[in-house]
Amino acid sequence: MLTLGWREWVALPGLDIPAIKAKLDTGARTSALHAYRVEPFTRHGAEHVRFWLHPLRRNARIDLQREAPVLDRRLVRDSGGHAELRYVIATQVRIGTRQWDIEITLTNRENMLFRMLLGRTAMTAGGITVDPSISCVCGNTAGRVYATHRGTKP
Repeated sequence: MLTLGWREWVALPGLDIPAIKAKLDTGARTSALHAYRVEPFTRHGAEHVRFWLHPLRRNARIDLQREAPVLDRRLVRDSGGHAELRYVIATQVRIGTRQWDIEITLTNRENMLFRMLLGRTAMTAGGITVDPSISCVCGNTAGRVYATHRGTKP
């Protein structure tokens, strides 16, 4: 088992997202990724989504557009009990030196403190436990990776 803090910088290499701050949320079953705009489309007969995100809070200059095949659409209830039908995609998450496959839903988290939630299903798959008294065990690389990362607006 790997013990991490309640918030960590993670990477989503399958989506070419080098760093995003995630809350490790044991109260959430599914993981969620910020997407302020989502457009479904078909490629070779399969459903895909194109989505846009600002990976860093309070920095709209970094604006990424990504695409992924759709695995599913699920009705997800937030902590306030509001239900939303969300697209589900698959990708890999990397925290420190550990990397594994996860499913993640797309939703607008513009007004939330964290652009991503890592839910307990993903944490179980990665052998992660959470120590709520610590944070950012694996450090902060966001400043370095976004200084020259492609996909940013000039």
